[in-house]
Amino acid sequence: MTDDLLARIRHRRDQLPPAERGIADLVSADPGLAAERTITELARAAGTSETTVHRFCRSLELRGYAQLRLARAAEAERLRADDRADLDLSRDLGPEDAPAQLVRKVGRASARAAEETAAGLDLDVLAALGEGVRRARRILVVGVGSSALAALDASQKLQRLGHGAVFAGDVHAALMIAALLEPGDLAIGFSHSGRAREVVEVLEEARAARAGTAAVTSSPRSPAAAAADLVLLTAARETAFRSGGTASRTAQLTVVDALYVTLAQHDHARIVDGLERAHDAVRRHRRPR
Repeated sequence: MTDDLLARIRHRRDQLPPAERGIADLVSADPGLAAERTITELARAAGTSETTVHRFCRSLELRGYAQLRLARAAEAERLRADDRADLDLSRDLGPEDAPAQLVRKVGRASARAAEETAAGLDLDVLAALGEGVRRARRILVVGVGSSALAALDASQKLQRLGHGAVFAGDVHAALMIAALLEPGDLAIGFSHSGRAREVVEVLEEARAARAGTAAVTSSPRSPAAAAADLVLLTAARETAFRSGGTASRTAQLTVVDALYVTLAQHDHARIVDGLERAHDAVRRHRRPR
């Protein structure tokens, strides 16, 4: 692990014990702390023990504190390079920014959201969701606001692969479909915050029907995550302007694409044949060159 250290810390922070969470916050806040200090100094700064620091390293799947120092040093250098390029996305888009700066910042935010989401994605959960999709007779996909775009894209990609997926933009319709799901069916909810009431209610309704549930969210301790059997976490740091949830939407679409290629790889020959037939079906609606 090198430049994805901060992404992994952000993904796992809320799942860590309180003492390890304090170390996570300290390492994230101070770029040079772990890179420059000994394990004793870091433990003292965090108000904890060296043993807890070792446990924190293992929670991040690191071999020990030495690997943490190396990874943090590489991450700190990358962040300094971003600062020198005036691409610090921790501050909002400002009225004084030139158009070129605004475009670079939006592009950088989207790229970073995709990179950090991919780096922190739990591949075991992704594989389990892929298996759930393959087994399901019906798949309900829901999302509201900017998350609806990712939900719609997910449903269309699943349809393209031959799965019985449907996107319900109307919450009443979504609740009705969720209530009629059966064991083995699946409901997938998209919510960046994990607190969109409509999405949570649909997942809870699907769970009551004994269908499988999955959530794509940035918050592992949110109501949506609590209502899901499987949780895929996204990474996105939005500005106050948010540009319609640009970074969060990009992060969600990264998860959608990861699921899509995972499913496509599993049954490649059948998938390729289906994609060719789907392409042929819409080809006549394209203007000739």
